[in-house]
Amino acid sequence: MLDFIYYPVSWILWVWHKAFSFVLAPDSGWTWALSVVFLVFTLRAILYKPFVKQVRTTRQMQELQPQIKALQKKYAKDRQRQALEMQKLQKEHGFNPLMGCLPVLLQVPVFIGLFHVLRSFNRTGTGFGQLGLTPEENAQLGNYAFSPEDVQSFLSARLFGAPISSWITQPMASLQAFTVDGGELPSRWEIAAVAVPLMIVAGIATHFNARASVARQSAQAAANPQAAIMNKLALYVFPLGVLVGGPFLPIAVIIYWVSNNIWTYGQQHLVFRRIDKEEEEKKAAALARRNENAPKPGARPDKSKKKGSAAAAASDAVDATVDETGEVSLQKDAAVGDGSPAASKSGASAPKPGSRPKNSKRKRR
Repeated sequence: MLDFIYYPVSWILWVWHKAFSFVLAPDSGWTWALSVVFLVFTLRAILYKPFVKQVRTTRQMQELQPQIKALQKKYAKDRQRQALEMQKLQKEHGFNPLMGCLPVLLQVPVFIGLFHVLRSFNRTGTGFGQLGLTPEENAQLGNYAFSPEDVQSFLSARLFGAPISSWITQPMASLQAFTVDGGELPSRWEIAAVAVPLMIVAGIATHFNARASVARQSAQAAANPQAAIMNKLALYVFPLGVLVGGPFLPIAVIIYWVSNNIWTYGQQHLVFRRIDKEEEEKKAAALARRNENAPKPGARPDKSKKKGSAAAAASDAVDATVDETGEVSLQKDAAVGDGSPAASKSGASAPKPGSRPKNSKRKRR
């Protein structure tokens, strides 16, 4: 039913196993362990961009938390209107809350696919997802992208004496599959000696990843009751869950959990440092623009531009008045100009070119 997940996971694991087989022995536990580690790294590299989008979305939600609370309070009795206003707010700021949990949602089917593929190397059990095969029958069947020879290579691989696909609570009948082709029956102490330290490392890594995420939350987001509950779950319950569920998980799955947390820890610090740097550059650029536009300390505002424009407008108005007066005077000269005393008198009283006329004084009542 989930073959569209199982086959890609098995093919990636197969490619890395073949790659490390050129350097190490194909049946070595380290070869298979490194294949699982780089399977995780490959999948997390594919999910890098969704992870960055998740971080940006989380930051946007923290910045908009006051507006979100205001909408919730304003439309507390109208859920439909509240949902519409929330959608409008999300559209205005261009973010989608689903992007905040997309990487986690994508990792869930990967974890399920890896767990199923690793368990399918040994199908001698009778529990959920097992076929109840005999060790001989199991050795003759392939496992998705792996051939029967690859299945035997995986079953014979040992990491510090423990089969990489074994787990602490594995039934004794299922442990018999590791004895095919002359292999020794592993003891539970050998399995626990490898699984327990990995479980402890996985729990500690899960706790520190959660602590790094909580430390970057804003004070308003951390004060939210729902966020406080989730923070406590991430800090204490999830790491404890790794210790409780570890005895029921194959060693290869615990290796997946450890390597996934190591990648998350490094990627988290890298992405947060990059985003913090981008925000600081934006703030510095905005501050520089503000300083350029603001007057210098102690300097008076420059009004020369305003005065210059006002003087130019006044000069234009005066010139227009002179031109108009001169034109009227010329028209009078043309009407009288016959050499009579009136004409000479008019010519004498006419203003010279370029001079301003004398305005007559008007009596005001």
